[in-house]
Amino acid sequence: MRSRLRRDRALLLLCVPGVVYFALFFYLPLAGNSIAFQDYQPYLGFKASPFVGLANFTALLQEPEFWTAVWNTLQISAVQLLLYFPAPIALALFLNSLISTRTRRLMQTVVYLPHFLSWVVVVSMFKQMFGGAGTVSSLLNDNGVHVGNIMTNPDTFILLITSEAIWKDAGWGAIIFLAAMAGIDNSLYESAAMDGAGWLRRMWHVTLPGIRPVIVMMLILRLGDILSVGFEQILLQRNMVGPDAAEVLDTYVYYHGVVDGDWGLSTAAGLMKGVIGFILIVVANKVAHRLGEQGVYR
Repeated sequence: MRSRLRRDRALLLLCVPGVVYFALFFYLPLAGNSIAFQDYQPYLGFKASPFVGLANFTALLQEPEFWTAVWNTLQISAVQLLLYFPAPIALALFLNSLISTRTRRLMQTVVYLPHFLSWVVVVSMFKQMFGGAGTVSSLLNDNGVHVGNIMTNPDTFILLITSEAIWKDAGWGAIIFLAAMAGIDNSLYESAAMDGAGWLRRMWHVTLPGIRPVIVMMLILRLGDILSVGFEQILLQRNMVGPDAAEVLDTYVYYHGVVDGDWGLSTAAGLMKGVIGFILIVVANKVAHRLGEQGVYR
């Protein structure tokens, strides 16, 4: 044991910052979930705030605003699962099909860059393009296609934020799938080509089966985080379309907890979201095992 620790001490030291980060910002704050069972008052603290049991959860389930947030979250999650989740896979397949290494590296760099932009910049760019006086909106209106102000239209809000997420993060998400494709044996492609398989058949019968375990794993992780639909992105655009269309669980927790000071109710909402996400991961992982896939854990 000591010899292994001495051998791997450099790698262990490299892990220390990550461990400290997750311990301070993810695991330590879990103690704050006790607020969900209290009438929490910041000046009283955890110990002195009265215990109310499940009263916060009962009040939460009776709030129409909460159910509006749940419904909006589920709608956005469903659309993003159908449109956003396949986007990095499709992009990785496209990049992997490029013959020229120089062209592939250039394209990878271009599609990675939007990930490093803040949501403030991304939303501002989309506003300049699709706002009432935006470039794309003005061009369409001048050619007889009346689209109005897309940024303030509640009917197109879900497609708008999904498009923003795809543009910003599809390139970054493709990295994992490109790494999985790099591990596929080239002899499989050569054998398929000798049998007369074209690019499309090689992709369908070699590439996709080769990265299927990674796709299943990422899908399971996505299901666990399905109720998190982009707090900062939606918060920046909430006032444009109104809370009826843009209120999600994350913004509900923010406005009721941080803004209104109803800490117990907002913590109860956040705890319910976490529990649902955990259940989805466990169920999806068991389904993956029954289908013969490895899943996230055994």
